Amino acid sequence: MKILLADDHPLFREGVKPVLLKLARYVDLIEAVDYPSAFIAMHQEGSVDLALLDLYMPGMSGLEGIIRFRAAFPEIPVVVLSAAEQVEDIQQLFSAGALGYITKSSPSDVILGALHQVLAGDIYIPPTLLEHPTAQVPAPLHDIYQNALTTRQMEVLRELAKGLTNRQIGDLLQVTEGTVKVHIAAIFRLLKVNNRTELVLMTQKMGLHNI
Repeated sequence: MKILLADDHPLFREGVKPVLLKLARYVDLIEAVDYPSAFIAMHQEGSVDLALLDLYMPGMSGLEGIIRFRAAFPEIPVVVLSAAEQVEDIQQLFSAGALGYITKSSPSDVILGALHQVLAGDIYIPPTLLEHPTAQVPAPLHDIYQNALTTRQMEVLRELAKGLTNRQIGDLLQVTEGTVKVHIAAIFRLLKVNNRTELVLMTQKMGLHNI
């Protein structure tokens, strides 16, 4: 498992490393100290399984940095680490595409559990947001994708995630191969991926192969 850890505080990076190493048998940590170095690391590494980003780092404002990172790497799950606990800020980050928000004061078991939850294809919502009386809690990832795609597109996506060919999907759903291609093109556009490989990787990372 390859993880990007971007934080401008060396002591925090050192402190959280032992927790991250427990996520899998083999964990490759790529470190960055600000948003510019995080973008450079991503371009150099090609792809990672998880990005952990400090909200306030040099190079960009907090929300702007998350928005630009998500736009540049839409297939990478992003979890925000921050000392801030303002409900409005947390809600904005989920709206920007973050899949989790963890306060830096969280115990190691909470951090580990939150990351496992995101890697399993869900969203980690901090207690600060859950307990706030007026907070708008984001929907689970499965619901987000189901709302974005039609029922037939979800059926095609499910079979794509299993590795079926267009012809096999057509036979299974009793539609023509041309119709399957139309659905796949729409799925590519809606989920912002460029090809079948990116789509399958996204379904695996987000847990959508279990839909």
